[in-house]
Amino acid sequence: MPSTDSPNYSNDPFAQAYPETLPFWEAAEAGKLLLKTCTDCGKAHWYPRIICPLCRSSNTTWGDASGRGTVYSYSIAERADPPYVLAWVKLDEGPILITNLVDCDHGAIKIGMEVHARFETSDTGRKVPVFAPRP
Repeated sequence: MPSTDSPNYSNDPFAQAYPETLPFWEAAEAGKLLLKTCTDCGKAHWYPRIICPLCRSSNTTWGDASGRGTVYSYSIAERADPPYVLAWVKLDEGPILITNLVDCDHGAIKIGMEVHARFETSDTGRKVPVFAPRP
């Protein structure tokens, strides 16, 4: 359960505009990664939607994700201050999501590198998933 210091996502303008994402943000606040999975085709998808983008079924449900994946692709923003890594991570459950890689040597990043999710607080106060190399 979110602490009293946590954002109230039910009153958040983004969550109000996209209410189907509210469970995701509430879980993220608790440090949990959720995915939508279609009960008809059995596949998980990203970005959370009411309708499965793979088979168009409206029979979708939330489920816990392992938080484990591999680097599918990445780009290093070297001119940014500080430099950062934007990455596409293929989750073990199948979907590919765009995120940041943190706590890694930028020169050691490789396609296929194993990573795991953790959560950091963004400038807006939201906890967002980022990924770091697996030990």
